[in-house]
Amino acid sequence: MTLLAFDWILLIEKLVLIAIIVFASLGIALYTTFAERKVAAVLQDRPGPNRAGPFGLFQPFADGLKLIMKEEIIPNSSNKVLFVLGPILAMTAALMTCAVIPWSSHLEMFGRSIDLQVADINIGILYIFGVVSMGVYGIMIGGWASNNKFSLMAALRGASQAISYELAMGLSLIAVLMISGSLSLKTIVDQQMAPGAHWNIVYQPLGFLIFFICAMAECNRTPFDLPEAENELNFGYHQEYSSMKLGFYLFAEYVNMIMSSAIMASIFFGGYDIPFLDESTLAPNVAALLGVLALLTKIVIFIFIFMWIRWTIPRFRYDQLMNLGWKTLIPLALFNMLVTGAVILWRQG
Repeated sequence: MTLLAFDWILLIEKLVLIAIIVFASLGIALYTTFAERKVAAVLQDRPGPNRAGPFGLFQPFADGLKLIMKEEIIPNSSNKVLFVLGPILAMTAALMTCAVIPWSSHLEMFGRSIDLQVADINIGILYIFGVVSMGVYGIMIGGWASNNKFSLMAALRGASQAISYELAMGLSLIAVLMISGSLSLKTIVDQQMAPGAHWNIVYQPLGFLIFFICAMAECNRTPFDLPEAENELNFGYHQEYSSMKLGFYLFAEYVNMIMSSAIMASIFFGGYDIPFLDESTLAPNVAALLGVLALLTKIVIFIFIFMWIRWTIPRFRYDQLMNLGWKTLIPLALFNMLVTGAVILWRQG
């Protein structure tokens, strides 16, 4: 009976944690759109959105309300079931990534220790790759179901881009896994927080650079936004979408950017580790809250870099995109993996 009650309490804890993470991710994604427009305005020497509310702070709500109130249009020639399924799949895959990210250590409440991670599975990184691969189906299904040749061409670009850059991304992580010996994100973060340890960026700068470039490609961010090349493909794979179906595709891109930033922070920058601070000297709840703030700070820095690059570097041509993935990043990732293996063997010898 006690075991049954404990299971129900644990289930409620996880459901509450999932709800908090999902709504926080959507809220951050909402204001990331506002931040993107403000960063673009600063880089282009103009004010940016400043009409809706003080300093334009209500602009994201105005944009969201506009999407909700727009007319729902489903083309007559489309596959209606798949047309609706595409954006749902893209948004679901983007949100599912957060399940294995350790947001901080643990909270002590009501006599219980509550882990701030939905699921600490021992194949966390493989889970992330599986979910990210599933997100490509949202793009492919949406582009194909629209029965529009431009949407289909954009979807094919998105699928080929994802396949190309996921290979280099996976190879770049193998070197980190060789050092940590674990596929669990929680274990990788704990190893970086150990006394005398360093963040993985110290050991794997090349691996991080490759992963970061591939993350931009996976999120379809400029200069890798070939699936949404408006001047070539007339708005891309979601051309036929309107209202909140279009909103799901747009939000999924920003949620993916947030989750990619959280993964990079966890794998290469210590996750919720606070530099030059021994968290063991703090009260558990204080350490947990500071850890969440530390991870969010790292995420915000990465998001700003994403935006900075978008409004600085022009879009690649398609052949340049493929050449970079297959002829540069994959060989570099293989070289990094071999060098890491050689260094590990030399140290053990």
